[in-house]
Order: sequence, then C-alpha cells, then structure tokens
Amino acid sequence: MNVANIITIFRFILIPYFVFVFFSSSQNSIYLSVVVFFSAGFTDILDGYIARNFNMITKLGTVLDPLADKLMLITVLSCFTLKGYIPIFIIIVLAIKELSMIFTGIILYQRNVVIPANIFGKASTFLFYISILFVVFNKLLGVILLYFALLSTLAAYVNYFFIFMKKKEL
Repeated sequence: MNVANIITIFRFILIPYFVFVFFSSSQNSIYLSVVVFFSAGFTDILDGYIARNFNMITKLGTVLDPLADKLMLITVLSCFTLKGYIPIFIIIVLAIKELSMIFTGIILYQRNVVIPANIFGKASTFLFYISILFVVFNKLLGVILLYFALLSTLAAYVNYFFIFMKKKEL
C-alpha cells in the first residue's frame, strides 16, 4: 500500500463524513458539506499527481480511484436530490451508468483487465464538480450545468464502451 492509495482510501472515508455534515443541523451544513466534497476532489488530484510523478501507479489504485469518485458523486447527488436541490432524473441516469461501470470494472478486474480513467471521464467529473458548486449558489444555473455534465458523462460512457470493445478484441 503506497501513499497514493492511502490518500484514495481517505476519500472513501470522506463519503460518510459528507453525509454526516450535509444532514447536520448546522445552519451552514450545505456549505460545509461542499467543502468536504471539494476536499475529496483535491485529494483526488493529489493522489493522481503522487501516483504519476513518483511511479506509484498500481492496479489497485487504478480501480479504487475512479470507484471513490463515483461513490462520492453518487452520494453527493443523492443527498442533493433528497433535499430537493436537484431533480431525481439526474441521479437515476447517473446511478445506472455508474453502477454498470462499477460492475463491469469488477468483472474486468477479475480478468486482469483495467481500463483507466481518460480525459472524457475526467472532464465529466470536473463538470459535475462545477455544477454542484453552482447548485449551492445559483440553483437554476447549477441544474442546467448538471444536465450538461450528465450529457458529458454519457459521452464518456460511450467512449469507455469503445475502449472496452477494443481491449476485448486483443
């Protein structure tokens, strides 16, 4: 277990912490929970930087990193949906897409095949982060951006499908 993987595991710990802060009785719970969410985003950048620049990329990290991203994003959007900040449609579409990717990733991992995150997936994640920030400060603009993020993630999904098909042929 290297430093990059430990930071990734810390992101898993931030998921229930986000929920705790989000549903706390604090007047600033929404703002504090977004700080937790963006802290997870920062640690995502940090563990990726460490893994790439210090030769710490591992098969486990390649699987855990996007899983932590997906679980955090689904958690955040689920919490926002439960409080009525965003429409349920967004979380349903995203959850179906992410769960299918998680289950496919597990199957591929068992077959010793890992498809790492690429620029399309990273751009989609970035759009979701920006959208969530906007939901907090400007709900209408945030929801509009969430729809663009959802389209982006579906495009990334198609891209991953084509990568999967190419690997399957090899």
